[in-house]
Amino acid sequence: MPEAPIDLRSDTVTRPDAAMRRAMAEAEVGDDVFGEDPTVRRLEGAAAAAVGHEAALFVPSGMMGNEIALHLHGRAAGAGSEVICEARSHVVTYEMGAMALLSGLQPRTVEGERGRLDPARVEAAVQPDVPYLSRTAAIVVENTHNMAGGTVTPPALADELVGVARRRGLPIHLDGARLFNAAVALGVPPARLARGFDSVMFTLSKGLGAPVGSMLCGLAAWIREARRVRKAFGGGMRQVGVLAAAGVLALEHGPARLAEDHANAKRLAEGLAGLPGVELDPAEVETNIVIFGVDGGAVEGAPAAAFVSRAAEAGVLCIAVAADRVRMVTHRDVDRAGIERALAALRS
Repeated sequence: MPEAPIDLRSDTVTRPDAAMRRAMAEAEVGDDVFGEDPTVRRLEGAAAAAVGHEAALFVPSGMMGNEIALHLHGRAAGAGSEVICEARSHVVTYEMGAMALLSGLQPRTVEGERGRLDPARVEAAVQPDVPYLSRTAAIVVENTHNMAGGTVTPPALADELVGVARRRGLPIHLDGARLFNAAVALGVPPARLARGFDSVMFTLSKGLGAPVGSMLCGLAAWIREARRVRKAFGGGMRQVGVLAAAGVLALEHGPARLAEDHANAKRLAEGLAGLPGVELDPAEVETNIVIFGVDGGAVEGAPAAAFVSRAAEAGVLCIAVAADRVRMVTHRDVDRAGIERALAALRS
């Protein structure tokens, strides 16, 4: 029987382990729309404490968490207002125009250095309050930055960006889908990276290993309003403690093993860098995401697509993120032996 493919498309592909499945089967549940699910309440309390905020809300996806935050932060500025964010950030690239569709907001993008926002550029992007320009509604920081290859925003830089928001009277949201990866890479608590932000989203279903779900955190009164927006966006869930139980375990045990994913990503990058036609500096790999260029040679049009196809034939799954760029992501379901098998297959 052939071996299963080594799936490096994303850290979202992990399967719940036996302990998670058992916790899900045995979860105490209630109607969460009525606020009666005790397992969800437990998860929300733990999530808020983990990032140093007053309260938290369990949402089906990181995108919904981000969009609830932008919807609420954008109310004061009104429809047609702008959200300042990095040019390749998730809220621009992978949220399907939802800030416009759901909240009447538009992105004002700023080019970052490997995904990191420059506070001076962010401040320069804030619109003056004049009657012929759109207002600025909010600032978004993504940590880690997916499309920049999992780069981290360190605490000092985050503090500067929060300072810009305070000076300009703007709310600032942290898209921390992989916030715990950033915390492990920097050797600081996640609450340190979340300090000063008006809202924080982090995902349970990426490196932490839960099958589904994300957390949106902020002040208690703000989260009460976020609960209303979640319902309006179609995110009201009922006996969802069966999912929250897995999230509790992910939050308790997931962060401790993220360093292994980072080490595996570094090893993967070192091996990939030795392949002909691959453009990659392993020193730039900071967490669990490896993005590299591919030289098409005789392949016309989309060398990345050709690489992905050949890799799949060899038993390694990955994705193209541009015509000439490929992404691989390490996670708990691929150990070091799996990384070595993937490299051997790619070399062949």
